[in-house]
Amino acid sequence: MRITDIQRCEVRPGRLVEWTLSAATVAAAAGLPEDTRPPAYNQESHFRTARSMREDGLSAPTWIGTAFDIPGRADLDALEEALRGWTLRHETLRSGFRWSGEPGDEMRRFTLDADAVSLQRAEVGDFTDQAALVRHLLDRFDTTADALCWPNLIYTAVVRDDSTSVYLAFDHSNVDAHSIYRIPAEIGELYAAGVAGRTMELAPTGSYVDFCEIERTDADRIDESHDIVAHWREFIGRCDGRPPAFPLDLGLDPDGPLPIQRLMRERLTDPDAAAAFETYCRPYGGSAVGVLAATALVVHEIGGEPVYRTIVPLHTRVKSRWSDSVGWYVGGAPVEIPMTEVHDLPSALRTVRAALHANRHMARMPLPRVLQLLGADFRPTSPDLYSTVSYVDTRSVPGSGRWAEQKAYGLIRVSYGDQVCAWVTRLHEGLWFAGRYPDTDIAYKNMRLYVERLRDIIVSTLP
Repeated sequence: MRITDIQRCEVRPGRLVEWTLSAATVAAAAGLPEDTRPPAYNQESHFRTARSMREDGLSAPTWIGTAFDIPGRADLDALEEALRGWTLRHETLRSGFRWSGEPGDEMRRFTLDADAVSLQRAEVGDFTDQAALVRHLLDRFDTTADALCWPNLIYTAVVRDDSTSVYLAFDHSNVDAHSIYRIPAEIGELYAAGVAGRTMELAPTGSYVDFCEIERTDADRIDESHDIVAHWREFIGRCDGRPPAFPLDLGLDPDGPLPIQRLMRERLTDPDAAAAFETYCRPYGGSAVGVLAATALVVHEIGGEPVYRTIVPLHTRVKSRWSDSVGWYVGGAPVEIPMTEVHDLPSALRTVRAALHANRHMARMPLPRVLQLLGADFRPTSPDLYSTVSYVDTRSVPGSGRWAEQKAYGLIRVSYGDQVCAWVTRLHEGLWFAGRYPDTDIAYKNMRLYVERLRDIIVSTLP
């Protein structure tokens, strides 16, 4: 699934239909008692940052979503039932938060029972102009899939005689990339069953709401004397007292407003080069290690930093019951690569492998909790806590072999931010790069150099 934005995911004109949680569902939620299961630390940090930025007059949408086609003119009743059935499977989508208003300003969860959830369909109308349709979708997603609203999700379909495009958007608090990857196959199976008149239920999956309670209970057991906190204290101290930024000049004005971001997205390599890179890197841990090693080499070559410091995003789906669950199952591990120990790709691979092996367990402790113990409050100035470079191999995801045929995309909202977030994705058709970065001439130049040199290193492993 190629990661892109709504402007570049092959949106085509047609008749637009929207689904949101119904007015009856919203009214039922308003009267619910508190669900004592707390927010995840990631969720709380996300909401507090959004609120602080909104209070300062800046709205920075952070929704993520997916797009995919189903053949022909959709049976809207069957599609609606598929969307509702999929929604009920994932408890976090019918759970939200209220601010307590008490001293301490705490977040209180509420969760609807499945039988209280219904969808409301709206026939928006026919769009003949692609640009107008994109603008409408962007505005609706920004307004509806908003961190500070509930419900904060929206489902849409653009219906045509030859195909129907489905677009779904969610506030990031409920989903991560792994959640998004599984949507086309799951909803597609439910829809096909409905059209055929069959009753189908997907296998039960773990609840992200339960995971939030388990993770937070574990995180609250540690204090500032814990080894993980001590390690983070030293790491952040070496990053000038804050989580690391991307180690290239981004042309930022330290006294200026939060910059608008831009998107860079393109195919990195074909399947042969992707396979060769995986084979080359396998003795050191595979392509995930390889992308970090190549990045360390490239940013040192361009920027000359003596140490490459980054936080590596790693999933926290440590038990099988979470593997199919929709939620934000992501932690971060601090990694430092002294460039005095790195002279070429093999030495970079060895150094990265050792650093990841030593520190990957730290990703299970939510970074917002660590920062809280270090005395640092939730960051109010930017949606991104730190810059990231991540790698995911999606070829084992159910239905991934059909993504190109389905015009399936993972959607990200590119709005404001002073960090770089980059994703390298292994697809059946090769390696795909997507990254959002501050919209400055210097950042564009250095990101362009980074991507070109990253490609050169990967292709150099071809036999």
